[in-house]
Amino acid sequence: MADMDDMDPENPDWRREFAEEARSERPDVGRLCLLLAAVADPELGQRGIDAAQIELDRLAGLLPHGLADARSWAAATAELLGSACHFRGTAADYERLDSSLLPEVLRRRRGLPILLSVVWIEVARRAGAPVYGVALPGHFVVGFGPREDRVLVDPFDGGRLLTGSDTELLVAGATGAGLDESMLSPAAPLETVLRILNNIRAWAAARPEHSAVALWAVDLSLLLPSHPAALRLERAELLVRRGEFAAGAVELEAYAAVLDPVDPAAASAIRRRAFAARAMLN
Repeated sequence: MADMDDMDPENPDWRREFAEEARSERPDVGRLCLLLAAVADPELGQRGIDAAQIELDRLAGLLPHGLADARSWAAATAELLGSACHFRGTAADYERLDSSLLPEVLRRRRGLPILLSVVWIEVARRAGAPVYGVALPGHFVVGFGPREDRVLVDPFDGGRLLTGSDTELLVAGATGAGLDESMLSPAAPLETVLRILNNIRAWAAARPEHSAVALWAVDLSLLLPSHPAALRLERAELLVRRGEFAAGAVELEAYAAVLDPVDPAAASAIRRRAFAARAMLN
C-alpha cells in the first residue's frame, strides 16, 4: 500500500481512505458514510464531502447547547430536523439508491431510516448531545441519554418520540418476536456502516442492471475489519454474472480454499463452478 503522502490530491483513493477510517481506533460513522458516497458517485469529490460536512456543522449550530436531559435534546433535535427542516422518509425512499447516500439525504432531506438517523446523530453530536444509533431489527432509530433515562426517536417519522410500546411494535413487526434489552444498545459505527452497505446490496440485487453498484458495495463491505465470509462468494458470483469469468473463477477458488477445512464437499462444488466459469471463456 502506498504511503498517504503519495496520494494524488486531485484524484483521491476513496476506497483506501474508507479502509483506513474503518480500521482506525475510533471509526467515524459520518466520515465513513461520506467516503462510501464518494465511491458511489465519482462526481462528488472532496468538494462534495466538504459541503456535506459544512451542512452538518450548520445544522448543529442551530441547536441549543448544554440542554439538561435526554428528553430536551430529543425534543430540540426533532423540532429542528423533523419540523423545521422536514427530514423524514416515505415508502418511496426505499426504491432509491440516493436514500442510502449521506450527501443526497442532506440535499433531499429524505432517506432510509438508517441514513436519516446518521444525520440526527452527526448533527446532535456536534452540538454536544448524548446521542447514538439503535439498530432495531428492521428499523434503525436514534437514542439520547443513558440507559436509565433513555429516549428513543424515529427520524424516519420526523423525529417522533417512541414509547416502550412503540418500540415493541416496531420489533414485533420486523421479527414477530418480543423486544430484548440488548436490541437497545448503542450501535457501533462499523455495525451501522455494514448495515447501510447491506441495504445497498439488497437494492442492487433486486435490479440486475445495477450489478456495478452491488460490486462496489460488496467491495466496501470486505474492507471492514469484520464481515461475513460469504461476501467472498457473493463477489465471485457477481463477477461471473457481469461476464468477468476469469476473475470470478479466481474468487470462487479462493472461497473454496476457505471452505475446505470445514466443508470439503461444498468446497468441491464451488471448484466445479469455478471450472464452469473458466469454460465460458472458450
